[in-house]
Amino acid sequence: MELKTPLYDVHVAEGGKIVPFAGYLLPVQYAGGVIREHMAVRQAAGLFDVSHMGEILFTGPTALDTLNRLLTNDFTDMPVGKVRYSVMCNEKGGVIDDLVIYKFGEEEYLAVVNAANRHKDYAHMAAHLLPGTKAEDISDSVAQLALQGPSAPAILATLVPEEKLPKKYYTAVRGVDVQGLTCMISRTGYTGEAGYEIYTAPENAAPLWKLLREAGAPFGLIPCGLGARDTLRLEAAMPLYGHEMDETVSPLETGLDFGVKMSKADFIGKAALIAAGAPSRTRVGLEITGRGIAREHQDVFIGEEKIGATTSGTHCPALGRAVAMALVDVAHSAPGTDVEVDIRGRRISAVIVPLPFYHR
Repeated sequence: MELKTPLYDVHVAEGGKIVPFAGYLLPVQYAGGVIREHMAVRQAAGLFDVSHMGEILFTGPTALDTLNRLLTNDFTDMPVGKVRYSVMCNEKGGVIDDLVIYKFGEEEYLAVVNAANRHKDYAHMAAHLLPGTKAEDISDSVAQLALQGPSAPAILATLVPEEKLPKKYYTAVRGVDVQGLTCMISRTGYTGEAGYEIYTAPENAAPLWKLLREAGAPFGLIPCGLGARDTLRLEAAMPLYGHEMDETVSPLETGLDFGVKMSKADFIGKAALIAAGAPSRTRVGLEITGRGIAREHQDVFIGEEKIGATTSGTHCPALGRAVAMALVDVAHSAPGTDVEVDIRGRRISAVIVPLPFYHR
């Protein structure tokens, strides 16, 4: 039985095509289609319902130590109001999930996790708490909207005094009054564009959506669904759990080493990452030069040698061409390398290119 976000009725009224996703009923697209939504985010602004994401609150005098033990990044020097990306590994060094951490105070942190992994993540976290740390799954008491695109700052500035908004990427401000609705506003996103993720109480979600739709109309804002969210993140080469990473893939193999601090004392999976040595495979970009679109789980070849497999792929509207990401042997990962992708028994040509595909 799929759940409904607080915005379910709004999506139906807006003409959203509803599909099951990560245990929720969410719009995959609206009447104008994925390409229109994708280009709106690249050129103006789009509004997404991301209330299905999970939120886990860590409190207590040992909360920092617990996070440093659970996660690969180092939160020791993290200022209040900062947001930091990290990976959570299992004992074998595989990725349980990737997530972001908000610091609210010296003893208060919020973890935002992928929707499909919410319960798995919480169970793992709860099993590894240090004495003096409390972890609480508060997902059901949080709604989240993503306002993304180059016009996002101007749209939000019509509703909130500019000095109340977070200025820097990966920072957040709590307790912001948005026309009478109390919100946390975060300068984050999953599209490769400027934008915000706005957290509020579930009962505020529909009024907030209406406010943003009305404020954004003169700027070209439109509602967007899961389809555009995926094409946008892929175009920006942002990894997705279950595609570019999972419990059999290490963060070092999939290019997430920026969020892995091997210099800190310890974290779950560190010993396994050290024991594994230098990764033998790495994440690369593929530009499809033949006729066709590569999707996930399609083998990549040089001649008759299989060098890896695709993890995500699509036709990218802003680029006007088909691209894919793949995990391939390090020895064959240099940009400019010609490869072939096997699509249901038919090979199409491609070339390895640097990531990301799209630059704002």
